[in-house]
Amino acid sequence: MIQAETLELLEWHRLCQHLSTFAATKLGAVVARDLRIPDSQAESEYLLAQTKEVYELESRLTTGLVFEGIQDIGDFLERAELQGVLAGEELLAIATTLAGARNLRRIIDNQPDVPILSELVADLRTYPELEQEIHRCIDERGQVTDRASQKLADIRTELRKIRNQITQKLQNILQAKAGAVQEQIITQRGDRYVIPVKAPQKDAIPGIVHDTSTSGATLYIEPNSIVPLGNQLRQLVRREQAEEEAIRRVLTEQVAAVKLDLERLLAIVTSLDLATAKARYSLWLQANPPHFINREANESITLRQLRHPLLVWQQQHEQGQSVIPVDLLIQPQIRVVTITGPNTGGKTVTLKTLGLAALMAKVGLFVPAREPVELPWFEQILADIGDEQSLQQNLSTFSGHIRRISRILDALGTGDTESEENISPSPPPPLPSSLVLLDEVGAGTDPAEGSALAIALLCYLAEHAQLTMATTHFGELKALKYQDERFENASVEFDEATLSPTYRLLWGIPGRSNALAIARRLGLKPEVVEAAKSNLGGATDEVNQVIAGLEAQRRHQETKAAQAQDLLQQAERLYKEVTAKATALQERERDLRASQEIAVQQAIAQAKNEIAKVIRRLQQGTPTAQDAQQATNALNQITEKFIPQPPPKPKQGYVPKVGDRIRIPKLGQTAEVLTAPDEDGELTVRFGIMKMTVKLEDVESLDGKKAEPVIKEHKSKGESRVVETPAPATAPAIRTSQNTVDLRGRRVPDAEMILDKAISEATGPIWIIHGHGTGKLRQGVHAFLKQHPRVSRYEAAEQSDGGTGVTVAYVE
Repeated sequence: MIQAETLELLEWHRLCQHLSTFAATKLGAVVARDLRIPDSQAESEYLLAQTKEVYELESRLTTGLVFEGIQDIGDFLERAELQGVLAGEELLAIATTLAGARNLRRIIDNQPDVPILSELVADLRTYPELEQEIHRCIDERGQVTDRASQKLADIRTELRKIRNQITQKLQNILQAKAGAVQEQIITQRGDRYVIPVKAPQKDAIPGIVHDTSTSGATLYIEPNSIVPLGNQLRQLVRREQAEEEAIRRVLTEQVAAVKLDLERLLAIVTSLDLATAKARYSLWLQANPPHFINREANESITLRQLRHPLLVWQQQHEQGQSVIPVDLLIQPQIRVVTITGPNTGGKTVTLKTLGLAALMAKVGLFVPAREPVELPWFEQILADIGDEQSLQQNLSTFSGHIRRISRILDALGTGDTESEENISPSPPPPLPSSLVLLDEVGAGTDPAEGSALAIALLCYLAEHAQLTMATTHFGELKALKYQDERFENASVEFDEATLSPTYRLLWGIPGRSNALAIARRLGLKPEVVEAAKSNLGGATDEVNQVIAGLEAQRRHQETKAAQAQDLLQQAERLYKEVTAKATALQERERDLRASQEIAVQQAIAQAKNEIAKVIRRLQQGTPTAQDAQQATNALNQITEKFIPQPPPKPKQGYVPKVGDRIRIPKLGQTAEVLTAPDEDGELTVRFGIMKMTVKLEDVESLDGKKAEPVIKEHKSKGESRVVETPAPATAPAIRTSQNTVDLRGRRVPDAEMILDKAISEATGPIWIIHGHGTGKLRQGVHAFLKQHPRVSRYEAAEQSDGGTGVTVAYVE
């Protein structure tokens, strides 16, 4: 009973009604409006997996899952089993449902990575032969077709013949007795053909009167001449009806024979429609998939930017106020959260939002919160929200609350299981997976007794429920956090400047008592407010000052966090700009290198042409010495024009020689070099009558040139002198399995990815096998190598290495 009350208090039926509007079939809408709450976490996870797969399909497919043609055929199946005869429209509904189900299965079978949905439709039997037989016998209007049986076709042929005879005779009568008829028309009364005859002229056309006009001026008469034809027509119509019923009976018996499979089909299609409705509703809510956690394993409840789904609907469809989200971050050791703050501040909405989020996760809906969405799977969700006054039962607000809380405690099922004889200690039972939501706990009675009762109740729930969230105005409940680590405080923020709540939830700080501040701002006499303060005592004022300080500190930290977030966003924006500029520079460098390479190739080609001209001129006759000299001069000019000059050699540093005059700056003396610098860079000099050995770096020429240091050399016995820094050796260009890339059979984009990785890892030339084929792969490889910054040149491999089917790329 309390479970049903909780659903009513949380307005779960309204959410289900909103969900049903996203269903594609009537059956899906009916099931959505009466959504069943799963009994196990495994079932909830299965439903969530269904919703996730449909969510992915809906985003992947252009039209999503299509339920066209599917109808509620449950009653038709029941009547078929009871040997009733289905009407043509009912048989047609069964056929279209079979076609719609087959189309659904085809869509799912053609999609990868949907194992849950694939398993769901694996046993779906759509009986295409039954569908074809129904369509053969029943047309789009639900009528039995002529092709349903030869007997029916013959009867209808005879019917058309009789009708034509009757119509022809009546037309003749209308023309012959034009003065007696009221109007030149042929009509029907019942199943008989009649013509309108003026009442005074009824004897002019003898026959049977089947009807009279309201005024009595017109009689509808079946002339005697067509009565036999009319009787014959009636007999044929009855034979037609009997044959049509026989055909529909046969079809109905075929439907009844597969009733169980068709009921299974209906259940599967309804499950798919419900999962699709959940996915589309979740997408509309901008919700995210929840993850069930185990709080006993030290996992925290994480619900950031959680929004009330009914308020979101109200905002979107009823032009309501914008929805202010709340953050619920509850550590694993917390069992009770008390929310304090002013009335209409959002405390009750927070309770309902958490309760609806837990229910949505249980039924396989996404939760309207920012990722990650992490919360426990609550076995029970129990709530006491709002007043429960009853004049008939003589219940006050307090009595109503106590009655409901008593039912909540009974539903928790926490009785003492240990008997008096059993003295041996046993491990405590696991905490029941229950969520308890209490609004204004302990209210409606004497404040002192209500506060004591609320404290006792919350302490009890801390022992016997997974999580309890309660709103209160009692200041004593704020102190529980500092006495028991299982308790946590939260408050709804209140703006004293505007005397209105902000609807933001603040964690770790209890709400301040704002009654006196509000009373003063609303104009209550100051002496009354001061008297109230003196009655409260200084302790309350000090507590309010501490809370005010904590709130100011929180606001300061939030401001700093917002500033840090702005700086982070600026840094990310600058990083993107720098990355874009670097990419542009790299592209520009590649373009310049490509243009330079083209210019060099053109210059080489031009030089070759001019050299060829010189050679041809020499070959045209017997060359003389003068001709050879002219050719030599022409080649020298070509060389100067097209071959870049080598870079100038660096200027040779000063090297003192024997007999040179040098300067020694440290001593402020000039001296004469007696010996050349040795391997250690030392030389002997003389100034005046003194000789001394100095370092090469301590001397300079008379014009201020520094001496060049000597490169150390060393000799081994029997060996010549060897310079210490040898010239770098280049690795021989030898083809191995490590520097060979096989791209045969690849598409050009895939080949480019493989080739880019190989070039980034290469330290020398690489051999690229692309084969001949159509030549597209080779062209793609060459185009990629041409624009790659690390590739200096490329060419076809030697004939022994594959010739034109292999390209050698030289990597810098």
